[in-house]
Amino acid sequence: ETSLKVTGIDFLKSQNTRQHHTDGYNIKNLVVRRGQPFQVQVSLNRELRAADKLSLRFGIGENPMKIRGSLLSLKPEREDFNGWKISLVKKSGKECLLSVTSSPNAPVGKYNLHVKTATNIYKPENGVIYLLFNPWCEDDIVYMANEAEKKEYVLNDTGYIYVGSAYNIYNRPWNFGQFEEFVLDACMYLLDKSKLSLAERRNPANVSRAMSALVNANDDEGVLLGSWSGNYIGGTSPMDWIGSVTILQKYYKTKKPVRYGQCWVFAGVLNTVMRCLGVPSRCVSTFDSAHDTEENLRVDIYLNEKGEKLNISFDSVWNFHVWNDVWMKRTDLPNGFDGWQAIDSTPQEQSQGRFQCGPCPVKAVREGDVYLPYDSKFVYAEVNADRVYWLVRKVNGKDKYFKIGTETQDIGKKISTKAVGQNRREDITWEYKYPEGSKEERMSMQRACSFIRPSGLTPRSGYASTVSALSETIQPLVPNEPVTKTGLHLEINNTEPLHPGNPLEMAIRVKISTPGSWTVDLTGSCQLQYYTGKVQANLGTTKETITLEGPSETQIPLKIPPDAYMKTLSSVEDEVLILVTAIAEVRETKDKLTKETSMRFEYPPITVQMPETAKLYNEFTCAFIFKNKLNVTLENCKLLVEGLGIFKMTTFEQGDIMPGRIMKSEIICNPTRLGEKKIVAKLISNQIKGISTEKAIIIT
Repeated sequence: ETSLKVTGIDFLKSQNTRQHHTDGYNIKNLVVRRGQPFQVQVSLNRELRAADKLSLRFGIGENPMKIRGSLLSLKPEREDFNGWKISLVKKSGKECLLSVTSSPNAPVGKYNLHVKTATNIYKPENGVIYLLFNPWCEDDIVYMANEAEKKEYVLNDTGYIYVGSAYNIYNRPWNFGQFEEFVLDACMYLLDKSKLSLAERRNPANVSRAMSALVNANDDEGVLLGSWSGNYIGGTSPMDWIGSVTILQKYYKTKKPVRYGQCWVFAGVLNTVMRCLGVPSRCVSTFDSAHDTEENLRVDIYLNEKGEKLNISFDSVWNFHVWNDVWMKRTDLPNGFDGWQAIDSTPQEQSQGRFQCGPCPVKAVREGDVYLPYDSKFVYAEVNADRVYWLVRKVNGKDKYFKIGTETQDIGKKISTKAVGQNRREDITWEYKYPEGSKEERMSMQRACSFIRPSGLTPRSGYASTVSALSETIQPLVPNEPVTKTGLHLEINNTEPLHPGNPLEMAIRVKISTPGSWTVDLTGSCQLQYYTGKVQANLGTTKETITLEGPSETQIPLKIPPDAYMKTLSSVEDEVLILVTAIAEVRETKDKLTKETSMRFEYPPITVQMPETAKLYNEFTCAFIFKNKLNVTLENCKLLVEGLGIFKMTTFEQGDIMPGRIMKSEIICNPTRLGEKKIVAKLISNQIKGISTEKAIIIT
């Protein structure tokens, strides 16, 4: 009797990957999702008989063993092993078709498949199977019911990250590229590097926390090295990336941290990693986001007598900060905290000794349940802290600090993500917090404050800690909007478009609503600052005393000539924002009010010219056109372009573009994938960092 031997195995890749929504992955191996059946066709040297022994063995990790649960030996029609099962679908001659269903809470990762028959073990070529989380399976804790949401949060490989300031938000196109070559392998490398146990790999909460640590290079030689220094020699400036693909491919190839990232880059890469592993994920941008180093729900801002912000605080308010939400049931928490969980890979504060953050239930932030793991106090403060303004004045040669205002509704505004299935911004502030001033918000705040010890109101900065405490009673933590006796109100806006090379023309509007004659001392300042709130340059100040017959308003202009800022603009490698701060004091009542607004420069657009549709593997031309409508020459221009499934990331060196000149670059495209594909373009120069655009094309 000839002993049974396997002569071949067909992983039926095209049918399996279609059913598992994994047909996008650019990889030779079979990629499937857990908890869902897939089929393999086994070819034998003779017909399979009832007495024959045949088993499929799935091993994970270095040295798979049954006793550790890292080796699964599955026999057809036997009851399951660790929640896995296998059945014989049909036999015909020497072929048999088997169906394998993994457990919906199986550890994710790479499994080696061997087929055992009697004394023979068959090791197929490309016998490594990648097993991912499964949002399509009701028993998987990442299950997501809505089809359109899965298409966006798991399968969409392009998107936007919202940046700028609350005053003007803009979208930065980003290629996530979770299906590109080597990206899945890079994610598997990170899983191995995380040292998560097999049991921990079952749960997306552990996996997402580990990935939030590994996407930054701190502690563990992870993917991206963060830098906010303004000097990016020896690496790529954070502004120069247009997607995650180049970063992850480079990291996988060198196994060394890629230089450099800032928050949107960390969030873009973490989004790619989570979608790649099968966990629904979205990038979330918060405007005026607090980085509260002491978890006391307060951020101190220091101004000098000209109204200019000083860089002396330990805390900061970032114009925007980007993190990620991942979708899962939280089996480790009491009921009611399933759904979106915030994770953040930007290295800001250590958590349990490593730079990692989350998963923190978004519902816990909204309800004020900030004792829940992980890092909910930090996330809560990012969207809920108070902003306290201090005036720093020299008295007898010593710095004295005077409190000039508290803003309670300023932090955590316009929380944004890309809408499902549409190219527009969706405001999700309501998921993170109740409406400002509502009864629910006050209750949530009180609940949070019972877990966070708010400190007394003394200033704390690099040198304020040595100052004796101000004789000031500790205020309740939920003060209302500062109501002034005169109904003093400030507004800041630009009166002309803010084009680099032109004067910056802005206005501070002072309103008083109470009848009477009032004298107002107004101080206004204009500065350039990084998005992290760090001031880069002082551009100009204004001091006026105005008399108002209430109720009335007046407008004080603030104009900055181009010479005051163009040099700074050309010398920094980051995109900077224009910060205008105003302090007003009513002499008669001593009412004080502070207001600040950040604005971004406005730029001419890049136009993309190409057909609306193209055929698979048929070449077409794509042209990028840019006209410099500014009054300044743009020096050292670089055009960065990438089209997933169309062409790899390409850089065109453009030299200097004089005012009025037109730049045109062309690229020959050869589409290798069907469906709607996007081309992303970005123009970088010494003067300007942030011009980007995208255009879609349908490949048939």
